[in-house]
Amino acid sequence: MAFSQNKIGIDADVDVQTKTITIEQVIVYKNTSTDVLSEIYLSDWNNSYSTKSTPLAKRFEEEFTTKFHLAKNEQRGFTFLTYIKNKANTRLEYQYLKDHPDVIKVQLKNPLNPGESYRLNLNYTLVLPDATFTDYGFTETQDFELKHWYITPAVYDGKWHFYSNKNLDDLFVPRSDISIIIKHPINFRITSELDIADINTNLEQKTVVTELYGLDRVDTYISIRKLPRYRQVQTDDFIVVSNINEKGLPAPDKAILTDRITSFLTENLGSYPHRKLLISQIDYNRNPLYGLNQLPSFLRPFPDDFQYELKLLKTATKKYLDNVLLLNPRKEHWLSEGIQTYMLIKYVETYYPDMKLLGTLADVWGIRAFHAADLDFNFQYFLYSMEMARKNKDQPLTTSRDSLIKFNANIAGKYKAGLGLQYLKGFADDIDFDASLKDFIKTYKLQSVTHADFESFLKSKTEKDIDWFFTDYVNSRKKIDFKIQSVKTTQDSITLTIKNKQDNRMPVSLFRLSNDTIIDKVWVENIKDSKVLTIPRDSTDRLILDYNNVIWEFNQRDNYRAVNGFFLNNKPLQFRLFKDIEDPYYNQLFLMPLVEFNNIYDGLTLGAKFYNKTILRKRLNYKFSPQYATRSKSFTGGFSAFYTHNLDNKSLFDITYGLSTAYQSFAEDAYFTRIRPSITLGFRDNDDLRSDRVDALTARYVSISRDIGEDAVVMVDEPDYGVFNLRYTRANPGIIHYSRFSTDFQIAQKFSKFSVNYEIRNLTKSNRNINFRFFAGVFLNNDTDPNSNFFSFALDRPTDYLFDLNYLGRSEDAGLFSQQLIITEGGFKSQLETPFANQWMTTANFSTSIWRYIQAYGDVGLVKNKFSPANFVYDSGIRLNLVEDYLEIYLPIYSNLGWEIGQPNYDQKIRFIISVDPQVLLGLFRRKWY
Repeated sequence: MAFSQNKIGIDADVDVQTKTITIEQVIVYKNTSTDVLSEIYLSDWNNSYSTKSTPLAKRFEEEFTTKFHLAKNEQRGFTFLTYIKNKANTRLEYQYLKDHPDVIKVQLKNPLNPGESYRLNLNYTLVLPDATFTDYGFTETQDFELKHWYITPAVYDGKWHFYSNKNLDDLFVPRSDISIIIKHPINFRITSELDIADINTNLEQKTVVTELYGLDRVDTYISIRKLPRYRQVQTDDFIVVSNINEKGLPAPDKAILTDRITSFLTENLGSYPHRKLLISQIDYNRNPLYGLNQLPSFLRPFPDDFQYELKLLKTATKKYLDNVLLLNPRKEHWLSEGIQTYMLIKYVETYYPDMKLLGTLADVWGIRAFHAADLDFNFQYFLYSMEMARKNKDQPLTTSRDSLIKFNANIAGKYKAGLGLQYLKGFADDIDFDASLKDFIKTYKLQSVTHADFESFLKSKTEKDIDWFFTDYVNSRKKIDFKIQSVKTTQDSITLTIKNKQDNRMPVSLFRLSNDTIIDKVWVENIKDSKVLTIPRDSTDRLILDYNNVIWEFNQRDNYRAVNGFFLNNKPLQFRLFKDIEDPYYNQLFLMPLVEFNNIYDGLTLGAKFYNKTILRKRLNYKFSPQYATRSKSFTGGFSAFYTHNLDNKSLFDITYGLSTAYQSFAEDAYFTRIRPSITLGFRDNDDLRSDRVDALTARYVSISRDIGEDAVVMVDEPDYGVFNLRYTRANPGIIHYSRFSTDFQIAQKFSKFSVNYEIRNLTKSNRNINFRFFAGVFLNNDTDPNSNFFSFALDRPTDYLFDLNYLGRSEDAGLFSQQLIITEGGFKSQLETPFANQWMTTANFSTSIWRYIQAYGDVGLVKNKFSPANFVYDSGIRLNLVEDYLEIYLPIYSNLGWEIGQPNYDQKIRFIISVDPQVLLGLFRRKWY
């Protein structure tokens, strides 16, 4: 093994009081390319914390977190660079790049020829960020967790590979021989993967100087703590340094499991080139085991040793591959992530072949009746990766890591890559795939490598055509979806047609079964559209595509055909209690008991929901939910059916056709029936799926009929009606910068109207919330009863004649439920003397921060009714913005009514926003991941 061409020497002085590290550094950079270099690029990722507008800051904003934006200046870090000199001690010109404030361009005095080295001398001070942002930096306990902390050269292989820190732990550096001398207080200890050369203690100054070194390194994570909780386990292969813990598991058991993991990694990936492998709790926390493993220990359905083993294995495998296989971690990440997932799958198959997806819950009475209880633990990789494909949000595995949706980056992409290697192993059955994978890692150990090298290496081993894996599976969003289209039998043969429902060249395995026993398996290749096969009949009674679930297939529900019989034999009806994971061999119908509260008139509703929706999204979903309302003593409920057509690689990515009906109370002894067919077109930026912007165009027809009982307290003057509604919405739901624009056109028998709504919200750099909303609506014609405002624009509380809004008491004009506020149309909070407009209305709503969640608000507008002049209206007050859009309270102060705060019955003027819909509240979680 050749030693590194690059050398880095660091002399660092740690100051705990100022959370700074002063550094004298030497970089010896060797030009291993064939080009002459006149400049060198350096990565200074500590400086990515320097302002609220760096790529790192923008990344936090994209993932709906304000912790960095709201942080004080002293919490954010930066680098104070004193100078960069060459070997002759001459200062060099340098500059931070405009778009990359954590990348330095250094202009060389003399050109750097191929094969030559250039020495850079640097002096700088690191002001470390608080570790609350990324877990790295200066901690609450005044310790130091250092990752990508010092300045490093970028990689050059014909072009410079530099990019900004985006909290992805993916700095791309050339391997170097590293020596670090750190001076730190005497009560601190250093934990590192590097070897310790010397430790000198100065009792007089109460300092320690620790000298570290390492050859061929790319990662130099260092922990400087007063009470380090790391332990070392000397295995037969290498030393494991770790602070990953599992309560209740004895230390000797941890040592045995650690030794088994290192043996497994060495056997499958080859010998580790360094003495020590350091894996920290931070490493695990940033890439944990997802699913039931994350439940609290008293609820977690897995044994402690299994839990600890997988935590250690996942983290160790990633660190092992990062240190050995020198891929570009931002551009070539899928290969190392795929190998990591592949090893997790293999480990469980080897040591825990009987472990179920639900763990010990699979044996619990009631739960064991679910299909989920039958599934193996490794099925989770298919389940989580297919989640994004079914939502039409999957991305090619070769997508740059900073362009991936968070769910794809952390879960779905890694799992799809691992399943892809399983798929490739099953297909390329003319080679020992595991041995070839190990040989590949050995060949490129500590060498620069790309996934193109991996492709060439595998193609040199197998005789089979595996182009499809790299073109269709890895480098595209193409789905896999096969179907047994038809089966014809004779006395001695079976002729079947396999249809490829997607545009790809991927193969599929065909199994022949007899009495649930596999009697034959073949791989069918090159199915352009469909392919006809004739096979011996023998004792075959069933044909199944991908019986062993190796292929990442979009729809497995049409992979099964009985040789004899009619369609019910192929997919029998299965009735299940509660939602389950999809069983592709059955037509499933689920039943869920319902206990809901929709409004104060129906009270608590009891009933059931019959539906076909499974854990993974389906294209066709239907639901029938009959209910009994305990307060109105009536039967309520509804029916809905929606079909979603996904379009890949297009701006128009989603077309949803739907039909919904509902029957509920809208007042005491008064009911409405709503029938609503609709079609919705969804648009997005196909080149940037991380973009929050979504455009939607919805056309629907809303038919409303009402049933008024003898004891009803409301009067209905208008006959039953139908409204055609066309809506367009463009939303950018960012947490720092939010905007939403919508238009709404309605036409009915007696009126037509048009309105626009525009809303923006900004969280300024001074941590002030500024919200502005504008609404304008006009009747194009209005032949409704002039004495009725049922279809009019509303200033503060719309009548909601389309029954879209979740009013708890929609017909209340007094009492607590009449004070519920839903910001739409006029958006006013005070209940003024001109609450409706039957001609036109325009309003503006504004609010801004006073202190934390306390804001001041103000509304102004013009309200125009027929035969009356336009009225100027206004109100103002205090807004308690507890959870925006979900829980807010408005306290009116001054309006057209005067000083409201001093008027009688002020408590009845207070307005509130509250959301009790679980699906709406779940959106707070989804927006961070999707």
